[in-house]
Amino acid sequence: MKLKTIRTTQIALLITILAVRLSSAQWQSARVRYDGNNRLVYTSDPQGNRIPDFSHAGYKGGGVAIPSVPVAKTISPTSGDNTVRIQAAIDSVGAMPIGSDGMRGALLLSAGTYDIYGTLRVKYSGVVLRGVGDGNDPATNTIVKGRGNTPDQRTIVIAGGGSQTLWRDSVSGTKTNIISDSIAVGSRSFRVQNAAPFTAGDNIIIYHPCTAAWLQAIDHGGTHSGEPGSDSSDVPWEVNSQPIVYNRYITRISGDTITIDAPVFSHLVRRLSQVYIYKYSRNGLKTNIGIENLRVDIETAGGTDEAHAWNAIDLMQVEDAWVKNCTMLHFGHAGVRTQTATRVTIDSCEALDPVSIITGERRYNFCIYTASQHILVSNCRTTNGRHDYVSNGTSWTSGCVFLDCVSDGTNASSEGHRRWTTGFLFDNITFRTPNVETVLGLYNRGYYGTSHGWAIAHSVAWNCDATSSTILVQQPPTAQNYAIGCKGIVAGTNPPAPFNHPQGFIEGSNQKGLQPRSLYLAQLADRLGPTAAGEDHGRGDAPTKFMLRQNYPNPFNPSTTIRFTIPIEMGHAPSVLRVYDVLGKEVATLVHERKSPGTHDVTFDARRPDGQATVLPSGVYFCRLQAGGFNSTIKMLLAK
Repeated sequence: MKLKTIRTTQIALLITILAVRLSSAQWQSARVRYDGNNRLVYTSDPQGNRIPDFSHAGYKGGGVAIPSVPVAKTISPTSGDNTVRIQAAIDSVGAMPIGSDGMRGALLLSAGTYDIYGTLRVKYSGVVLRGVGDGNDPATNTIVKGRGNTPDQRTIVIAGGGSQTLWRDSVSGTKTNIISDSIAVGSRSFRVQNAAPFTAGDNIIIYHPCTAAWLQAIDHGGTHSGEPGSDSSDVPWEVNSQPIVYNRYITRISGDTITIDAPVFSHLVRRLSQVYIYKYSRNGLKTNIGIENLRVDIETAGGTDEAHAWNAIDLMQVEDAWVKNCTMLHFGHAGVRTQTATRVTIDSCEALDPVSIITGERRYNFCIYTASQHILVSNCRTTNGRHDYVSNGTSWTSGCVFLDCVSDGTNASSEGHRRWTTGFLFDNITFRTPNVETVLGLYNRGYYGTSHGWAIAHSVAWNCDATSSTILVQQPPTAQNYAIGCKGIVAGTNPPAPFNHPQGFIEGSNQKGLQPRSLYLAQLADRLGPTAAGEDHGRGDAPTKFMLRQNYPNPFNPSTTIRFTIPIEMGHAPSVLRVYDVLGKEVATLVHERKSPGTHDVTFDARRPDGQATVLPSGVYFCRLQAGGFNSTIKMLLAK
């Protein structure tokens, strides 16, 4: 009897150990996975839906490092309105010749506070507007202070040509029909009626008219018009209202077959709509513009005040641009907004604490607006927004990626917001808002807003963490949406979805070990190789560079989170993360061990800085990461 009991206990223990091991085992999706040669392979469903390649998002089409542009001119702040002075300096750099690298130079704003009562316009190709830091101390950082409200709800910085053209301007005589019966989502080749006007390297627009037949195929947008809760303004989508538009480059022409640089993100079926292409004239388009290392802080009365500057940064009529290491505060609508914009990277930025009432058209912290394609938003953070990471750009907008970002204290969901956005990837987004039911939506919005209907299609939530909140994923007619390896409540049924539609493709919810960790980075490595320039990852499932991120929140009281990344080749080396006071005295050792390759979050609590019952006073502290010869330090402010 005793022997039988021992054996039963041993078997139970083995089953428990096996279950633990299986629960932490690596796994791959049925829709995209590595084959035996470490190449990504994709599986389509019976309707021909498949996960597309998102790796073309970002500066120069992804995988190209943001350039380090030499300083051409430096200015310092003066008292009063600095708008005219800075604009004159921008203009002077804009008058310089463009180099072979496409750049003119950088205007450096030295440390201090620059009062801005107007709008700064970076309207020249090859110009960078740069500060010395995005912190809150003007002694060591560049603070662009947006003051006043003239004109009403203006933007503080506009980069690009400044017009919302929707790429409508064409080269005369180049319009020709596509004669392929269909172009499936993810495809890059098609046949045309006349290829003669085109050569490899041409910038073209693919235009899918919004026809009655296509609208019927997608249930006229799925607006739920006439149902309880809607009103007379909630109507089905109308003919010509939502064309599907793609901005692409030709990479090859063979006979009547054209191959383009990036895939389409929706099925284009000829019997539903006669698709055509034309050469884009690029009139007024600006390229190679950067905004770096500065803080845009908008003056407000706080609370629900709306009589203040409305957007911090607008990227408009621009290609191959970037915003990096910037903090935007107290906007009403957006910290960064893109429109008529392609191949843009927004990296290591924070869009924090908007000031407005909490309702529509407000608090879209990172807003991908109309005619935005191949936008990469990476390593960013938001606080107190509504739609923190959002496509608000309708059917002109596609192929954009939110990567390794954090959402704190949101009031609504990040999402495809309205009218057939396609090809969005939410990749490793962390939502820390337990009091909001839904934090991420790839779904039908019915009569919400202005007949938003099917807000997004052929889009993916990959390895996102919604903790105890909900991720909604539904399947549009003729399309699919996906949630793979996400944490939280992942569903598509009604309820919790607001409208009753089929659930999208949901796989591996709350299951650890999804490989690759990041779909975007895996696709980038698969396309360009494991050492793709400018990226922090190689194969796509582990990083290749150390990184110590700025803590958040900062200033903090009493605790803050510190994020750091360990590369795959240094996972064997001990990592040491310590906190020091301004005198150089160590106050806490947060990490002193070998850490697995990947991104790690550590909490620093000033009430118990090293596990002791010691309360630290307000002031400046420094956090230092040391590992394998790497050494990086950030400054943190404890403000009680």
